[in-house]
Amino acid sequence: MEELRRSYSLLCEESGAEPQEAVLQQLQQLPRGRLDLATQSLTLDTCRALGKLLHDEKLLKELVLSDCMLSEEGSTLLFQGLCANTTVQRLDLKGNNLRATGAEALGKLLRQSKSIQSLTLEWNNLGMWEDAFASFCGGLAANSTLRQLDLRNNQISHKGAEELALALKGNTTLRHLDLRWNNIGLLGGRALVNCLPSNRTLRRLDLAGNNIPGDILRAVEQAMDHNQDRLTAFWENQARTNILSKEVQHLQEEKSKQFLDLMETIDKQREEIARNGRLQMTEAALALSEQKAQDLGELLTTAEQERQSLSQRQEKERKLEQQEAADRESKLLRDLSAANEKNLLLRSQVEELERKVKSQQEQLFLTRQELTNTSAELKIRAIQAEERLDVEKRRAKQNMEDLEKLHSKEVDHMTRHLEESERAMQERIQRLEALRLSLEEELSRMKAALLSERGQAEEELIKARNQARLEEQHRLAHLEEKIRLLAQARDEAQGTCLQQKQMVAESQARASQLNLQMEGQQRRLEELQQELSNKDQEKVAEVTRVRVELQEQMGRMQADLVAQEVLKEKVAALERQLKVIGNEHREALLDRESENASLREKLRLKEAEISRIRDEEAQRASFLQNAVLAYVQGSPLRALSPPK
Repeated sequence: MEELRRSYSLLCEESGAEPQEAVLQQLQQLPRGRLDLATQSLTLDTCRALGKLLHDEKLLKELVLSDCMLSEEGSTLLFQGLCANTTVQRLDLKGNNLRATGAEALGKLLRQSKSIQSLTLEWNNLGMWEDAFASFCGGLAANSTLRQLDLRNNQISHKGAEELALALKGNTTLRHLDLRWNNIGLLGGRALVNCLPSNRTLRRLDLAGNNIPGDILRAVEQAMDHNQDRLTAFWENQARTNILSKEVQHLQEEKSKQFLDLMETIDKQREEIARNGRLQMTEAALALSEQKAQDLGELLTTAEQERQSLSQRQEKERKLEQQEAADRESKLLRDLSAANEKNLLLRSQVEELERKVKSQQEQLFLTRQELTNTSAELKIRAIQAEERLDVEKRRAKQNMEDLEKLHSKEVDHMTRHLEESERAMQERIQRLEALRLSLEEELSRMKAALLSERGQAEEELIKARNQARLEEQHRLAHLEEKIRLLAQARDEAQGTCLQQKQMVAESQARASQLNLQMEGQQRRLEELQQELSNKDQEKVAEVTRVRVELQEQMGRMQADLVAQEVLKEKVAALERQLKVIGNEHREALLDRESENASLREKLRLKEAEISRIRDEEAQRASFLQNAVLAYVQGSPLRALSPPK
């Protein structure tokens, strides 16, 4: 340890820099070959000195550089030193904000390193530079020692996932790949699923927090299970082969030992024959020994034949098992691809419904703007109409004697017109209600069809899983030896359990955020409904006010009729003048009547349009709520979140 301190100090002096005290303290300790420089701010000179020190270091096995905020040049110098190192097995670079240059240097390190087995790159930004990340993936494909790779929170997009898929096709040693909390998405998930049949060594692939559909996650899990079963079968066959080879070697050693004992016995007998001079007995003994040697040779040949037949039978059994496993795998892949196609079709339908909802929301917004403009215009016209009405009232006071019959006809006409408009509005409301009911029935049918298709897909998947479980139950007799291996993997499973707990906590946080967003959208929808109801109340108040004004006018006109009885005596004198004035007034009344009729028609149309918009908005709100619920129910966060 003291040699490392001196070497580091000398290298810093050669570069004209002061050695960092924290690095000197860590170099003095090195528990079990572990150099921990986490959260230390390493200067460029320190990185240069450490790179030269790591070039020839033979005792270091683990290097921790997490949260050191390494610069681009400093990380490159460190990686250059690690390229020639042959002892470092675990490298932790968490939270260093590595960029394009760092990703390229990491790719070069993976190409040249022959010792690194675990690499942690959590909380970096490798995926933001596509060309540099492609270089990193090329180094991963060429690497032959790495067993575990952590790429969490690295801004990896679907293009980066495609580069990783190409790397996994060429890599034959990686066992665990962690890609949680990136931006892989649907396209990246498909690329990873398509590369997994070519990779038979990857046992674990974590993809939580990447907006990947549940069917793709299940396909990844099935591929990982297949690789685990394949590896288990390989180790079982390897263990059987080793046992058989040991047995054959033991038999050969026993036969050679028996042959050596026989040769020693023959030599002893020959010596006795030479001493005693008994030639006949020697020949007989020699013939006997030759017969025994021949018998032993036959035994050796039979043992060799048995060994060959046993190995051939074992090879046939292994081939049959491999063929059965391949058939099962191909069948499951076909079923899975069919289920994926159905799910994709359903997803496209849901997306189309979402697009329709968005377009309808835009139309609703435009309609609201048009409604506000129309209401402002109606108010202006109503003010103008009131002014004109005041003028006409002043004229009518002078000419009311002539207008009694005409006014009664006008009142009757207006009453009939209002009754007809009310009947038309009621019929329109009934038709819109029937249309709304039909649309709700169609939506319920679509939901039922969607649920039935999803249920069928899940039933097919459950059948495939049940079949796989039944086939696995037949192999339980061969899995007793795996129990010893599971005891060794207990610690790893505990670590995995902790990671899964953390993932569940993060998923719960995400689910709570989604619930808050959904509640915000519901509150916004309620506000829109309240605003629409306020608009409806304003329109009802407007119509009520107009009706009250008309009733007041009718009351005043009736009072004027009483006064007309007194003025009948003056009719004869004013008859000629009233004819001229009456003609002019009739023309003005006809103009006002046409204008009032047009205003009433526009008011009726606007009221019908408001009722239609209100029904459509309620329908669109229900569509939006159903789409949001369907999206939440079909998202991977919903599948990963624990039950409440």
